[in-house]
Amino acid sequence: MKLICIGRNYTEHIKELKNERPTDPVVFLKPDTAILLKKQPFFIPDFSNDVHHEVEILVKINKVGKYIDRKFAHKYYDEIGLGIDFTARDLQSQLKAKGLPWEKAKAFDGAAVIGKWLPKSNFEDLNNINFSLQNNQQIVQQGNTSLMLWKIDEIIEYVSKYFTLKIGDVIFTGTPAGVAKVSANDELTGFIEQTEMFTVKIK
Repeated sequence: MKLICIGRNYTEHIKELKNERPTDPVVFLKPDTAILLKKQPFFIPDFSNDVHHEVEILVKINKVGKYIDRKFAHKYYDEIGLGIDFTARDLQSQLKAKGLPWEKAKAFDGAAVIGKWLPKSNFEDLNNINFSLQNNQQIVQQGNTSLMLWKIDEIIEYVSKYFTLKIGDVIFTGTPAGVAKVSANDELTGFIEQTEMFTVKIK
């Protein structure tokens, strides 16, 4: 399986990091070794002093597809999830300044939290899903899929031009504003609407 991640998909997050608004989705990959094992804490890596949480709506691909037309994209997933794209922001800034790829800052071991999955049939409108992240029971990020620059089906259409989507692949759809540094002893809890999707302890 592969993790396909979309960057800069929420306007306020683009602003908070002082990035340019892209004309096409920003795409990067994480290997399956980036997935944080269930019930395991996230250990801040020794190569970063500024790891940020980025909460994101996830989509799990349920059949193989290539060059998927947007009007058929809904047939390629039936579950919605929530996760965290951990980012070594200091390392990412160094790499970006040199025009280098981001993978060391985004795809390191444990950098992808994947919570539980919900049937997409639970939602009346996939383009109007509220989600949030709490740090030590305080809300630090909240978003709604209506604010995505590229909606789920548009993302599937776009990425399938470049990568064959396979069963079990997970798409991270981008993070809203509010990303911030995590510290040892933090406890991050993610919600879709009122449903708790994951809890991760920081070490």
